[in-house]
Amino acid sequence: MTLVKQNVVVRQLTDYEELLATQRLYESIWRPTVNGGTPPVTAELLRAMTKAGSYVAGAFDGDVLVGACIGFCSPPAAGALHSHIAGVAAGMRGRNVGYALKLDQRTWALERGLTEVSWTFDPLVRRNAYFNLGKLGADATEYLPDFYGHMHDDINGGGETDRLLISWRISSPAAVAACEGRPRTVSATGVVGLGISEDGRPVPGVCSGSTILVAVPPDVESLRATNPAVADEWRHAVREVLGGLLASGARITGFDRSGWYVVERGTES
Repeated sequence: MTLVKQNVVVRQLTDYEELLATQRLYESIWRPTVNGGTPPVTAELLRAMTKAGSYVAGAFDGDVLVGACIGFCSPPAAGALHSHIAGVAAGMRGRNVGYALKLDQRTWALERGLTEVSWTFDPLVRRNAYFNLGKLGADATEYLPDFYGHMHDDINGGGETDRLLISWRISSPAAVAACEGRPRTVSATGVVGLGISEDGRPVPGVCSGSTILVAVPPDVESLRATNPAVADEWRHAVREVLGGLLASGARITGFDRSGWYVVERGTES
């Protein structure tokens, strides 16, 4: 099956050379370091996944692989696909390659009778928060502290790997609208539970009221390289506030592009 968007073709990968190209693409994105770093995936693992009928797709600009996404199914009763890793070449940002991969993944899942696609992402990364919650209309359901342990690559910087678990109900009204080009939008109006100072540090606020706003830094990946101590401050602050709200029964309703999670909670939370 192929899907074409923004002159990018998305299709399933089966040829070993394409699987090896996927491994190398991921290595170029994550840049695993020599201090314990390992490739995000190997071509041999991808070969096994394709043989097992898992989702292994690549996005091509002409003959060049510019993005890839892989996933494996949950137990049959769950009716779900877990999307383990997706990546797009740096030079292709802004061309909707990631969006095209997700649309293809959704179609693949629907054709197999699945109802949900799940994955995790770093809650500190603004563009991914908006992409997942806004552009795809998915929901964040659980905060997972240090989910993968310390990962030694240039993106994670060897630090703690907190993640938000995403549940994408692929036939939900929000998902259908998002896949038709109508993303979910929210207003950054409410009580500030975690703000940001003029010098870019997290500022604890008040987690009272029905709508709580939780800020994240503009570019945490650059911050990890230039000021890892402040990046760690953000990690623990967001864990305490956003993670604490979710643990108390609150619900993330969306992400405003100016850098705020919008969290709703009932009076019992």
